Amino acid sequence: MSQIQEIPLALIDETNYHQRFALDEDRLAELAGSIATLGLLVPLIVQPHGDRYNLIAGRRRKAALLKLGRDTAPCCTLDTSEAGARQAALADNLIREEPTPIETAVAIARAVESGEAALHDIAQAMHRSDDWVRRQLALLEWPEDVQHALHDGHLSVAAAANLAMVEEPAYRSYLLENALANGATARTTAAWLQAWRAAIPYEKALEQPPVPPTATAQPMVPQAPCIVCGNIFRTDELSHVPVCAKDIQRLRRLDQA
Repeated sequence: MSQIQEIPLALIDETNYHQRFALDEDRLAELAGSIATLGLLVPLIVQPHGDRYNLIAGRRRKAALLKLGRDTAPCCTLDTSEAGARQAALADNLIREEPTPIETAVAIARAVESGEAALHDIAQAMHRSDDWVRRQLALLEWPEDVQHALHDGHLSVAAAANLAMVEEPAYRSYLLENALANGATARTTAAWLQAWRAAIPYEKALEQPPVPPTATAQPMVPQAPCIVCGNIFRTDELSHVPVCAKDIQRLRRLDQA
């Protein structure tokens, strides 16, 4: 059973049901403006917990209300089990709040690991294939720096996938910094990945997984960024200068001075 009632925001506690990493201030401001103009169209979903309430769904809506200086919010009180609460939170995050790819992967992983839903059931509910769901879960195995860049919207999934396969942390960090500063398409990061693989021993190169099929065609000649200006050149147009990651940063600082 559920019912709508006005509940003081001070009595509503956030829980680990929330799948989102962080609140985007720009989107939060847009939501607050919408609520100020149209009112709260979708109530918060809460679960009674003693004389307080656990917030199941509506973290952004609650934050927007607080931003507007509101003291209470219309809430749908849901008297359900732990599994039922998590399912409600999952539905709200995946459908209503348009999560990022990383948030979607986190939500799917939690549902699968908790036993609340099988991978195939999630695929059917989202009108996707089982393989698509597996690819989302694979995002959580990527390096954290690449995950954060994807989560923050700085890279597409295809562009991030190429950087995730660069195993050298210092070089990947440099490539990622360049991508964030200048932008990088899937084609660009595929070329960077190809150039990195061309520089590693032949035996190790054979063990590397292929570039994802989602990436556009790679140029026949490997390309790489200049360590000073950051622009992309064919590798046969670049000099071979072995430089450590620390000195790369020093050169870039001198170039920007």
